[in-house]
Amino acid sequence: MNEPAHSKAWLAGLYRKMVLIRHFEERVKFLFLEGVMPGTIHQYQGQEACAVGVCAALREDDVITATHRPHGHCLAKGLGVEAAMAELFGRATGCCKGKGGSMHMGDLANGIVPAIAIVGGGVPIATGCALAFKMRRESRVAVCFTGDGAVNEGAFHEGVNMGAIWNLPVVYVVENNLYGASTPVRMVVKTGAIAERAAAYGIPGRRVDGNDVLAVHAAATEAVERARGGQGPTLLELVTYRITGHSRRDPCNYQPKEEREKAMANEPLGRFARHLREHASVSQDELDRIGAEVDALIETAVKNAMAAPFPAPEDALKDLFVGEP
Repeated sequence: MNEPAHSKAWLAGLYRKMVLIRHFEERVKFLFLEGVMPGTIHQYQGQEACAVGVCAALREDDVITATHRPHGHCLAKGLGVEAAMAELFGRATGCCKGKGGSMHMGDLANGIVPAIAIVGGGVPIATGCALAFKMRRESRVAVCFTGDGAVNEGAFHEGVNMGAIWNLPVVYVVENNLYGASTPVRMVVKTGAIAERAAAYGIPGRRVDGNDVLAVHAAATEAVERARGGQGPTLLELVTYRITGHSRRDPCNYQPKEEREKAMANEPLGRFARHLREHASVSQDELDRIGAEVDALIETAVKNAMAAPFPAPEDALKDLFVGEP
């Protein structure tokens, strides 16, 4: 964590966002286990530094595309806790009016394209957003979050290649959590680093410690500034680890015990908390207060979501795109 010095308030803000994501996901996990919340979930615990570090480098009018594991991306980019929680409960007050659920949450007002559950599906969408920005001569950037499991999809290759040949203002962020569902990335990617693939497209590629929020922010800032300045895409590989199951019924038996123990000791929230105490004069009392404030926000969001109305049957016919006959 050797990024140039930032203010204590800014650093605490990063920590608060990471805590928000972790505590939100933990609360949601138990709501599902209790049978209170419908549907299914793919959660983000352990990867908080990736979303927070990248989104802290973006402007409000920049856009992101997320994956089937989108809660962290959405909260990091500015989606409100109440709107996110209501969406998971399928309520009309949700960010997508209860129609998107966990794998499709988003909010265009905050620059969040509703998440795309198809593996790799967000890559061409982000490329298309960047093409629109370039054609309109807007100083905006698109960021595509995707996972290591997506890098062998045709959509990934085609989308990144198009962004490269047209020099588009887009950043491709691969969150390499070492597993595509239960398959180790080493079994499906021959190169030592996914970032090495950038050379095939003629764009910069960079491998970053995805559990170091300041390292992520520094790399993302450079890539975003490069894209905004008309220099084209960057492929960022953020090496991280998912400390929860692929989905809610996954016990993670495929993760070796030693590997998991090492990952838990290196998880980003505790790691950044130690950094703040040792290098930013943030006391444990201040960190505890942030956690308590976040928990109160989440509990209020749960209460309000459970009291909110469900969409009406006729709402299924609203918010549709209908082309000319």
